[in-house]
Amino acid sequence: NRSQLAYADAVAVSQLIAKGAPMKVLSTIYQSNPNEVSALKKTNIKSIKDLVGKKVGVPSGSSQTTMLPLFLKANGLKDSDVTLINMPPTSMVPALLQGQVDAILGSIDAYQIQLEAQGAELTNFRFADYGVPTVSTSIFASNAYIQANPDVLKKFIAASLKGWSFAIDNPEKAVKALKTVFPNVNEKLAASELAAIRPLFCSGGAKYIGKAEDSLWIKSQELLSEVKLLPAGQDPKSYYTNDYLPPVASLRACKP
Repeated sequence: NRSQLAYADAVAVSQLIAKGAPMKVLSTIYQSNPNEVSALKKTNIKSIKDLVGKKVGVPSGSSQTTMLPLFLKANGLKDSDVTLINMPPTSMVPALLQGQVDAILGSIDAYQIQLEAQGAELTNFRFADYGVPTVSTSIFASNAYIQANPDVLKKFIAASLKGWSFAIDNPEKAVKALKTVFPNVNEKLAASELAAIRPLFCSGGAKYIGKAEDSLWIKSQELLSEVKLLPAGQDPKSYYTNDYLPPVASLRACKP
């Protein structure tokens, strides 16, 4: 039983659409990706150029790993300037703490929080701050489902955006609500994760939560085609539609 509607990274969905998959992104939740490269402060990696000649741990099979060349290129480095060490995601934090690698590729809501919880002092280089602000986690659906269930989609997206907007404005209540639904949730960790992702909802020049601006899609298409993650010359509108979003008046505006 395949799901008709899901959350996924907009880059991965766009890659499938470019190869002919009949689907569309309907609402962009993270308006920039959460990817970052993290190093321990004591290693004296103070700029991205300091990564030259260093070992960088990357999570095996992760979509983040495919975007690392883009981050390096945007900052004047080549793939060959760093040594990539593929490892299981569970090994990343211990490998950095034990000095097996000089830096790791992760996301602001995962390894960084785990490391800081263990008292690590970090220098973090967020992709979005260093030339790679690509669209990220989004709601998407198959074209067949979109055509058959437009009203269901509109209601689902409106409810989802209402929930995210509430969580952003009321983080403590959101964490308590999460705990009610999932009793095993670590409230402190959940609060840290929510605080970490909050900036992503309104980054990339976003004016409203859930609606990526056309300019961000154009920029994402340009960046991703540079490293062959998407075909060049593709119309960004082939990846997404705003037709199922609530009217602008009922969207939560991004505060300046």
